[in-house]
Amino acid sequence: MARALINVPAKAKKGEIIEIKTMLSHPMETGFRPAADGKLVPRNIIKRFVCTYDGEAVFSADLFPAISANPFLSFTLVATNSGVITFSWTDDNGQTQVQTAKIEVA
Repeated sequence: MARALINVPAKAKKGEIIEIKTMLSHPMETGFRPAADGKLVPRNIIKRFVCTYDGEAVFSADLFPAISANPFLSFTLVATNSGVITFSWTDDNGQTQVQTAKIEVA
């Protein structure tokens, strides 16, 4: 896959609702576009996104062909303790890209 952009606050107060923003650069082939030889380019979209906070899933989404290339996702979570937030994108080819961000909760 490609480059992921993640926006997570470095610090938060315990119990604070924080906004998480992610974007992954991905070509998102729909399976309907013909290649130069006239055959259809195989579908390859990001089909699953999962965000975990200290190992517990806090947000997930199943994505479908109508999603744009370079999908942007924004969601909130409650900062409960310092730890690692893990982001995972999986495409139709079975490739998974994982990124992490640390947050300090006081």
